[in-house]
Amino acid sequence: MPGFHLTLGYTLVYLALIVLVPLSAVFLRTFSLTWDEFVAVAFSQRALAAYRLSFGAALFAGVLNAVFGLLLAWVLVRYRFPGKRIVDAIIDLPFALPTAVAGIAFTALYAGNGWFGQYLEPMGIKIAFTPIGVVVALIFVGLPFVVRTVQPVLQDLNTEVEEAAATLGATRITAFRRVILPAILPALSTGFAMAFARAVGEYGSVIFIAGNMPMKSEIAPLLIIVQLEQFNYAGATSIATVMLVASFLLLLVINLLQAWGRARGA
Repeated sequence: MPGFHLTLGYTLVYLALIVLVPLSAVFLRTFSLTWDEFVAVAFSQRALAAYRLSFGAALFAGVLNAVFGLLLAWVLVRYRFPGKRIVDAIIDLPFALPTAVAGIAFTALYAGNGWFGQYLEPMGIKIAFTPIGVVVALIFVGLPFVVRTVQPVLQDLNTEVEEAAATLGATRITAFRRVILPAILPALSTGFAMAFARAVGEYGSVIFIAGNMPMKSEIAPLLIIVQLEQFNYAGATSIATVMLVASFLLLLVINLLQAWGRARGA
């Protein structure tokens, strides 16, 4: 590697070109609106409904991924079974699969005439073209982040610690809660944060199964596209600014919780 000054300069320039300049452009374009115009677009009833769906579905999907992603990582690390390598490879499928393909596949499965939907809808369970469908798509795209973040930590966690807890009379649940969970909690919260951030900005896999009905199943990224199609670039950047600030604040809170968890563990 080159010297510190050259490396630092390259890092800052690259970061500015890739991250800071585009984000600054979003804020600067928003400043072309007056405050009243900004509020009228960014906090309209339609926009607020889209924010609630995007952040609410992303949060719910992130929580489910944290629970079941931990379970998947545990099974892959602690057990041997036929087809384990295939299951391990399938976990990474959302990384490689185009999200639009996933959205079309979920629509084909859960639509009223789909493989699953034709049996679920007569029972009153409608998934496609509802907020539930949005959550299903977001679970799909976010699951690998949790599994791949927790899996290495579980692999490095020595099973002798659990055995020592068992010899001291701890039940399996107590050993997990008092020994294993504190050790993997930082990685688990990191995986949750990554899955949540990925889900908030997801577009391709959601638009097909969501139905895109304003005030009901319309996500915020789609509302940005609608504004762009109407050549309302300032309105699009206004909604993007609100999402950017909200995402930053939520990730800041999650990072603070991670730091607090690491401090307690230390």
